[in-house]
Amino acid sequence: MSLRGVKRRSNLVKKIASSPLAPRNDTSKALYRILDVNFNRAKEGLRVCEDLCRYGWDQKTFTRAFKNIRHDLTEIMAGLNIQKALEARHIEGDVGRSTTVSESKRDNLTTVLWANSQRVKESLRVLEEVSKLMDVKVSIQLKALRYKVYALEQKVIGSC
Repeated sequence: MSLRGVKRRSNLVKKIASSPLAPRNDTSKALYRILDVNFNRAKEGLRVCEDLCRYGWDQKTFTRAFKNIRHDLTEIMAGLNIQKALEARHIEGDVGRSTTVSESKRDNLTTVLWANSQRVKESLRVLEEVSKLMDVKVSIQLKALRYKVYALEQKVIGSC
């Protein structure tokens, strides 16, 4: 990157940091709220995928793989003081709580699995990015977990 590019990026970072929307304290309640919702979303999606493999398709290997990822996620998140995330939960104040039309439509078990694997990957990405503000090692672990989900999703959907 050129010196001019570095200066431009530095100015952009300063502008973003001084924005009225920028959090003043990265360990604020908002940060923990983001962790809480995405941790829950990822675990719920993993459990749906696990149960589809277990009860829908009797796939022991895939069932175990989703269960292991779910347990790994819980272990990783323990390093970010998940109790604070639970305390930051504010369901009544969630401005995006309503269900969209696409969330209400599923054609078969495979589309249910696909929708939930997307939810898991998106949530893991949010957790990965936000955890960089707290512990880069956790972020790296979350990235590795996200890639495990990519690979597992491909195997499961390829076998359906």
